[in-house]
Amino acid sequence: MHFIKTGFKKKRKPFKKGFFLLFIVLLIFVSCKNKKDSISSITNSSWEIMYQVIDSVGTITFPDKTFNVLDFGAKSDEIFDNTQAFKKAIEKCANDGGGSVIVPEGKYLTGPIHLESNVNLHLDEGAEILFSTNPNDYYPLVHTSFEGTELMNYSPLIYAYKKKNIAVTGKGILNGQANNENWWPWCGKDTYGWKEGMPNQQDSLNRPQLVKLAEMNVPPKERVFGDGHYLRPSFFEPFECSNVMIEGVKIVNAPFWVIHPIKSVNVIVNGVTVESHGPNNDGCDPEYSKNVIIRNCTFNTGDDCIAIKSGRNEDGRRVAIKSENIIVQNCKMIDGHGGVVMGSEISAGVKNVFVENCSMDSPNLDRAIRIKTNSKRGGVVEGVYVRNIEVGQVKEAVLKINMFYDVHGNQTGNFIPIVRNVNLENIKVKNGGKFGILAKGYAESPIQNIHLNNVTIDSVKTPFSLENVKDLHLENTYINGELMKSIIN
Repeated sequence: MHFIKTGFKKKRKPFKKGFFLLFIVLLIFVSCKNKKDSISSITNSSWEIMYQVIDSVGTITFPDKTFNVLDFGAKSDEIFDNTQAFKKAIEKCANDGGGSVIVPEGKYLTGPIHLESNVNLHLDEGAEILFSTNPNDYYPLVHTSFEGTELMNYSPLIYAYKKKNIAVTGKGILNGQANNENWWPWCGKDTYGWKEGMPNQQDSLNRPQLVKLAEMNVPPKERVFGDGHYLRPSFFEPFECSNVMIEGVKIVNAPFWVIHPIKSVNVIVNGVTVESHGPNNDGCDPEYSKNVIIRNCTFNTGDDCIAIKSGRNEDGRRVAIKSENIIVQNCKMIDGHGGVVMGSEISAGVKNVFVENCSMDSPNLDRAIRIKTNSKRGGVVEGVYVRNIEVGQVKEAVLKINMFYDVHGNQTGNFIPIVRNVNLENIKVKNGGKFGILAKGYAESPIQNIHLNNVTIDSVKTPFSLENVKDLHLENTYINGELMKSIIN
């Protein structure tokens, strides 16, 4: 009997072990499958948010009335100052209930253009607006922003303050006429015409002084700059506006940031071409803005193609409005520091960024998707969804997340940023440059949940360079011909 029991134990022991191992494998499989299904469900529901935003923004329409600038004294001769003619036409249009101010074929020199509610500034094909390069023409100073800090400064070239239903449309050209002889040297770099001994924005009473005033909580209306401070104006800036559209036009040679909706809601940027290789010539910078749709555009820039902002340091925390529901569709990115970027002025946070059906390709494009912040900026970046992207080549990385971004001296502070939930799906890259993913987080605030699904990078020097990254999920992801495995920690 003892022999039989002993024999029975010998026969059952491997069966128990095998059953136990099978049970564990099944648990792991079910757990992984449930986690994978959960991730897929979250991603799908997030894209549904994008469709809801698009439906909510809708379209912007104007009364069927036109006001030709020629009827208000405008002249097309590249020398005549058309500032007052544009102003009169816009005011008449607004006072009559709204409509379109028509700029016919020809070249028109002007100072800043200020839009009113219910006005569409429409450029006919062959029309080109040439903006003055004389800083004195951009007075009186207006409430605006420079690199994420509010102030009173030169008027943007096209400006609207607290307006509703405004647009710039057509097939014409908006020419800022900036170059190495005007505006651009103010950045303080010799590549843009600055020479030793010339004043620039980095002088102590200029940009550094603005940052100090913000840190001291001086109200923006008391941060008065303008003449002698060398802070360049944005090109198109709707400030605290709703229902904004810029469509079809081509923008060239901007002094500074090109399309800059700030504190605005329901913004459409459609079919716009930006060709401007000056310093800080970001193509489109939504800041503190919600429900922004950027589609069918081409960006060929001297800085980031699209850079999503939410204020610098103390000023961003003072305003405390995150940029939310930013949609990028069917765009082409050529030269630039990054294709779609979040930061670095990002202190109030960014949530729900959707990028799809875009192409990015240039030896002068540094990264495809980029997040940049530091412990002075702080901020929370969450919910970045990217799909159906084709990348020809980039210099540094396909995806770069840097929580130690350092410009303008020491950028160490007490506001540790948070970055989480970054998703890339159906991405094809020919040449990824130095890194597939270059990501550096904090030990106390690791970058959380990066998901790559159906991503192929044909050639890249180093697949991953990761520091303090928690949970890198890789599904059907091939780099340099090798199937990549997830890194879960």
